[in-house]
Amino acid sequence: MLSEIERRELEDTVKHYPDKRGAAIDALLTVQRRRGWISDESLLDIAQFLEMTAEDLDSIATFYNLVFRKPVGRHVAFVCDSISCWMKGCERVQEQMKNLYDVDLGQTSADGRLTVLPIACLGHCERAPAMMVDQEVYGDVAPEKVKSIMDKYE
Repeated sequence: MLSEIERRELEDTVKHYPDKRGAAIDALLTVQRRRGWISDESLLDIAQFLEMTAEDLDSIATFYNLVFRKPVGRHVAFVCDSISCWMKGCERVQEQMKNLYDVDLGQTSADGRLTVLPIACLGHCERAPAMMVDQEVYGDVAPEKVKSIMDKYE
């Protein structure tokens, strides 16, 4: 069930759209900001609020890679694996994440601190390889820089 705060935020959001369904991504992100991820129950509640089917909303949620349909760590690190980042060694950054935090792509660390996910492009090609932690984008990420970046996210 949507909390009163979530419901108010969603009501404010849908005012900016001619059709409630247009607010789908904003609604998903609003609830995710409070809960950390979108459970099946949350998805059903949001779909009902937006007057759309859960299947239609789920297709949006699973397409948009910043909506999490399963629990994630306190911090989410996206490692870009676009062609530019690949050419500049993103796989070494991924390997360093694994070595330092014992977490593979798509996994969450045992302590719940960190989820590492691939992302097709962060739009930071001129500073490849790139990664984004929570909402902060980092460029020119060499493996030896990973620890100092991640130390900011306890």
